Amino acid sequence: MPVSVPGTNVRDMDREAIIETESERFAEVLADAPSDARVPSCPDWTAGDLLWHLTEVQLFWAGILGRDARTEADVEAVENSKPERPTGLAASLALRRQATESLVAELRRLDDSEPRWSWFDPDQTVGFTRRMQTYEATMHRVDAELAAGLAAGPIAPDVAAGAIGHGIEVMWGWMADWATYEPKAIGEFVATDTDQRWLVELGRWFGTGPESGNQFDEPRAVPAISGTPTVTARAPVVDLALWAWGRAGSAEISGDPDSRRALDAVISQGMP
Repeated sequence: MPVSVPGTNVRDMDREAIIETESERFAEVLADAPSDARVPSCPDWTAGDLLWHLTEVQLFWAGILGRDARTEADVEAVENSKPERPTGLAASLALRRQATESLVAELRRLDDSEPRWSWFDPDQTVGFTRRMQTYEATMHRVDAELAAGLAAGPIAPDVAAGAIGHGIEVMWGWMADWATYEPKAIGEFVATDTDQRWLVELGRWFGTGPESGNQFDEPRAVPAISGTPTVTARAPVVDLALWAWGRAGSAEISGDPDSRRALDAVISQGMP
């Protein structure tokens, strides 16, 4: 059975403080980095792109929460209200600060159970945004450090554990509603320093897009209900989280070749 992981409950940690702290560190690092420095963990982005990305993400979700967005029309209105990307570093940093302050203010104002739109159909609540933005700020802070040529700074073990669970439960599970899903293997993630474990079903979804006519064949992972693992990833919890999110961590992988390939396909797709 999947393991219940301490620290993944939204009220087990001060998520607003984490978002604030990680966003400030993110901006501090990027203030001193060349704006055209590449981001190793997001190779299509420069440091300037990364700064704008977190800024617009936080502005967007502050708007979703503040405008009580629940429909696609509401979301479109929030998206249309987004400011233009600033052209200078000082203006970019100022807008980032405003974005973080707006997001945190909305999260502190609202209860997790209150309804709000999200892209994750099973959870249309404020709580989803609170969780997602905790890990978004944390992982993009790591991206900023890597872009600046720095070692990734520390992540609290409960935040790392939560990021692993969120990746498995949310980030890797999407597939088109017209697609066919094929499970390929059962994997297990083991945090060697905390003895936390996650059981994961690895597979792929495929099919022809009904509107585009394009062929799709994409990796997928979801929490496993049962099964014997045929591939295992082991690492301390922070390394395991960074590895799972495609950042600076590494894990020891063991298992049969087909299962290892299924796991590698999921990890290689990355998480923006």
